[in-house]
Amino acid sequence: MNALSNATAGLAATQAAINVVSQNVANAGTVGYVKRTLAPVAGGTNNLGVAAGTITRSFDAAALNQLRLETSGAAYTGTKAQIVAQLDKLYGTPGSATALDGTLNSFTQSLQELSANPTSAAARTTVLSRASALAGQINGAAASVQNLRTGIEAQLGTDTRSASSLLSRIAAINGQMQNTTDDATLAGFQDQRDQAINDLAGYMDIQTVTQGDGTVSVMTRSGVTLVDRGSAVALSFDGRGTLTAQSAYSTDPNARTVGTITATTISGATIDLGTVGALRSGSLAAQLELRDAILPQAQRQLDDLAAGLASSLTDAPRSATVAGGTATIDLSGAAPAAGATPGAGLQPGNTLTIPVTGLDGVARNVILVASARTPLPTVPAGQTADASALTASFSIAGGPASYAAAIKAALDGLTAANPNLPTLNVTASTSPGASAAANASGAVVAITSADATAPVLGATATVTQPVSSGNLATGYPQIALFVDGLNNGLYTGSLDTGSQLTGFAQRIAVNTKIAANTAVLTASSATDTAAATASGARAQTLFTALTGTPRTFSSSSGIGGVTAPHSATVVGFAQEIIATQGAAAATASSLDDTQQVALSTAQGRYASSAGVNIDAEMSNLIALQTAYGANARVLTAARDMLNQLLQI
Repeated sequence: MNALSNATAGLAATQAAINVVSQNVANAGTVGYVKRTLAPVAGGTNNLGVAAGTITRSFDAAALNQLRLETSGAAYTGTKAQIVAQLDKLYGTPGSATALDGTLNSFTQSLQELSANPTSAAARTTVLSRASALAGQINGAAASVQNLRTGIEAQLGTDTRSASSLLSRIAAINGQMQNTTDDATLAGFQDQRDQAINDLAGYMDIQTVTQGDGTVSVMTRSGVTLVDRGSAVALSFDGRGTLTAQSAYSTDPNARTVGTITATTISGATIDLGTVGALRSGSLAAQLELRDAILPQAQRQLDDLAAGLASSLTDAPRSATVAGGTATIDLSGAAPAAGATPGAGLQPGNTLTIPVTGLDGVARNVILVASARTPLPTVPAGQTADASALTASFSIAGGPASYAAAIKAALDGLTAANPNLPTLNVTASTSPGASAAANASGAVVAITSADATAPVLGATATVTQPVSSGNLATGYPQIALFVDGLNNGLYTGSLDTGSQLTGFAQRIAVNTKIAANTAVLTASSATDTAAATASGARAQTLFTALTGTPRTFSSSSGIGGVTAPHSATVVGFAQEIIATQGAAAATASSLDDTQQVALSTAQGRYASSAGVNIDAEMSNLIALQTAYGANARVLTAARDMLNQLLQI
């Protein structure tokens, strides 16, 4: 009788194992299916029988975790590589005639040709035509940058909804598993849940914790809980549609002008996942980084290039003379030619930079920005030539006679807020290098430190020479060839009505006043613009300003480093933009290639442990068939024995 019982149990256990093998073979190509195994267990009196045991999923847990990690990484690098490659294409092939640097070179060549042939009306027209083409190419590249940001904003909304749906699905499966006792059904739920978690890993970096009841908790690697057993946060994205250069992320909801990912818990608490570091990998993290850092920096590079083009043709750089620890600098307009309008001095947006040794022995820049507004605007350091400088604005509303007092007031405010900045004294002064009018107006100022151990190291300033975009025949070599297309206004970098720099790449245009009177490009004096007396001096000055005179570009552009201002000519800066973007695209592509290999390796490792091997399953099936036959022979033998007993 024991033999009969054992054989019957063996048949049942073997049949169950055959069913598992059949299920494995049938689902060999099913995505997310994990190989099942059934381990028979001893049963019956003195463990002489056998039972089917439980159905378990066979996989390497470490390989699964690695797969999810590499999935997040591949989605992150792939998203970045795709967008950065598109960004690189905006500038064209370096050195080609249609690339950004090629268009700029064509423009500077036209200036050189005009300087050699100033009486040629065709040469003047060529200058205007190529200047317009250059401005248009910068406009188009900047517009494309914002189009990329707008596309990412839309994709963030789509991906956030998909990720939120996956979180809800994971929580729902957790709930179903808590109410399931059947092994086969439970394994199916586990397959579905793991596949949903794997899909989620493509959107964000996640980690999982298996609970005692078999459910799984899902968290971001920064520690935000997304799923806890049967509960999941709801993800939402408040997209803002079309983005502009002014659109930016802020932790202050009232200041934020782009969408953010919000996780809302069941209790109603909200978590902003758009903050830096909340998401560290996956497509969502890459999209946030592209929208809020990489593409805005590309916009800043184009803004700086456009600003450099405009201001290099209108500004006169000033440097202080330093003697006995005192820096004396002329902040007036340059002395004009005979018959021209006297210099107007500083204009809103013009800057005064004072390098000084701090009381802690560290050298730093103090940058003051001129303003005619009341109250004075705040000056973000990133809007200046040195993103690490101490910054403030000072009033020029009172004219040159008020410069010393206004600068002193701005410096006192900085000293009060920065204990390591020494007290700086500013007084109206005279300079042998300045004009009599400048000395008499009070526009010449002397800057000294009250602490001999923390001296003023010098001072530089930018002074915009034309007083307006229509001020063309001034006698200055400077001319407003490029202007702010919003109102054909002079570009000065003003902060009085918001940052004129931000978005200037979209607005830079050729001065319509010059287009209507190209003779000013070769005017020989402030009053003589006759073609017969035309001079190539102004065109040559403009050419030199673009190709031979270094300018200071902010570290905010990411060109030449991220901690210090960068010095380059305008032409050189354009070439460095293209080179930087090309290098960034190559790096992003290389990183993505490496990450895709890592993902492929992780997929192979996981598949080798969790995937169904048909050959192994068929071998197992043969062994089970043999065992089934053996148990059947035992039953047959037991039947024959019983028949013999009954016949006695």
